[in-house]
Amino acid sequence: MAAAEAQIYEFDEFRMETGRRVLSRSGEVVPLTPKAFETLLHLVRHQGRVVDKDDLIRAVWSDTVVEENNLNQNISALRRALGENPKQTRYIITVPGRGYRFVPNVRTRTPHPATASLRTVAVLPFKPLVAGHRDEALEMGIADSLIAQLSNSRETIVRPLSSVRSYTALDQDPVAAGRELGVESVLDGSIQRDGSRIRVTIRLARVADGASLWVQKFDQEFTGVFDVQDTIAEKVVAALALRFNYEESKKLTQRYTENVEAYHQYLRGRYHIGKVTLPDIRKSIEYFQQAIDIDPTYGLAYAWVAEAYRRLPITSDVPPKEAFPKAKAAATKALEIDPTLADAHTALAFAKFWFDWDWTGAEQEIKRALALTPNSGEVHHGYAVLLSTLARHDEAVAEGQRALELDPLSLIVNANLGVFFHFAGRNQEARTQIDKTFEIDANFWIAHLVDGKIHAKNGDYLQAAAAFARAREFSRGNSETISMSGYALALAGERDNAQNVLNELEVLSLQRHIPSNSMAVIHAALGQNDAAFARLEQAYQERDVRLSFLNVDPKWEIVRSDPRFAELVSRLRLKSAV
Repeated sequence: MAAAEAQIYEFDEFRMETGRRVLSRSGEVVPLTPKAFETLLHLVRHQGRVVDKDDLIRAVWSDTVVEENNLNQNISALRRALGENPKQTRYIITVPGRGYRFVPNVRTRTPHPATASLRTVAVLPFKPLVAGHRDEALEMGIADSLIAQLSNSRETIVRPLSSVRSYTALDQDPVAAGRELGVESVLDGSIQRDGSRIRVTIRLARVADGASLWVQKFDQEFTGVFDVQDTIAEKVVAALALRFNYEESKKLTQRYTENVEAYHQYLRGRYHIGKVTLPDIRKSIEYFQQAIDIDPTYGLAYAWVAEAYRRLPITSDVPPKEAFPKAKAAATKALEIDPTLADAHTALAFAKFWFDWDWTGAEQEIKRALALTPNSGEVHHGYAVLLSTLARHDEAVAEGQRALELDPLSLIVNANLGVFFHFAGRNQEARTQIDKTFEIDANFWIAHLVDGKIHAKNGDYLQAAAAFARAREFSRGNSETISMSGYALALAGERDNAQNVLNELEVLSLQRHIPSNSMAVIHAALGQNDAAFARLEQAYQERDVRLSFLNVDPKWEIVRSDPRFAELVSRLRLKSAV
């Protein structure tokens, strides 16, 4: 929507921002699909008047022909989002035989021209001033810190580290990178630590024409690195004419530690956790812990300890009972130090729904994180994972698409949007999304895993097995990739080969933790239901992360009619089987 058309509509405790396409309630984002947002917007703009169904359909679906049922579904979704129930319609009144009327008084405001549309910025990983003298943890870490500082403005979308971390080549053209990232401005810098001194050259460029908006050099003691970062952040804000409220201004130069060595250890931790392998995640925890040992009040370091531990079970087959209590303890400590740490709220949300199966508590935590950082692709992605798990598919897809808008080159955001489509039964859209993920990185193992699941759902079991084999290779043996190979082979009629995969997992389980869920799915595909449910019971006792997806993952359709399935879903406190 063009800036001139941007408006803010307010009614009761709700606020609609057309520029950002966001509905919020008391400061918390209310997830809506794009079409649901447009439906509500049309009703709000015609407040007090009856809007005919045909007119509403033409306004919302101007580019296609749809049935009245599509409108009915949107109205139902809106009523749920607004908190209505069949006995109380405070907002949307049905006028029989005609259409709908939006009831409450609406207040309209025109945003300030500077805030009518969000500004988009990318901060690229810094480069060494002298080739051959790289400190990638420092180069990546300084960029990550600036991303965090600039992201405190609600007027600004700053591409996260996951989208920019590949732009590390010494000859990288920053303007070209900015175009690929779809931003208006790009911040590019060179850095070198020489003994006790730090040298930095920084440039903010406009992507449209490559013009420099601001250039500066720094040469000072490394202990002044915080002052350098603060100056850079403030200069970018001034160059882009961004406006910060009081709280955002405080966070722009907020220092989570005053200890430079603790900060340096934290940067090393952030560098390693981004590699998403078991050795690197373990190494990141060591660095974060060293930062905490130096400064026990370093709340942000605690938050990333929590994030590291919560990633281990899903990526590296670490026992959930080993990882999640540590994740929860670290997140809780982080929030005791600083309740506004969105990263800690997000990590705690994952722990609550992947380990505690506390769906309500998880949603409260993730909404708190969204309220703190509404333009964070990582938080929108986390919310999408939760919504998908709860079979709230339209909401999950909408959140996943929002995460992709904010973080367009993130591999996990791209691949998981394919998962959300797959779980929603929209396999063709899942296929399109996974193909887009392969365009970014043809070797990303999760994309191959999803690729295999799409083939399996379509009945192409041998193609599925081949995709799972690629996922296994690129993941270096993640147990789910192995088990899904056995699952596909069993459904293809290759029972002996499927049994061999099951035997392999049994042997591996003597060497390291193999989730029981990984054996259960092969038993199920072989028609061995008693063995499958015995393994699922073990998975329940293990608090297996992937049990969270039991109710929505199509691979379990082969045992869904068994009464034991519904009983297990009930114990997981999920809705009845879909």
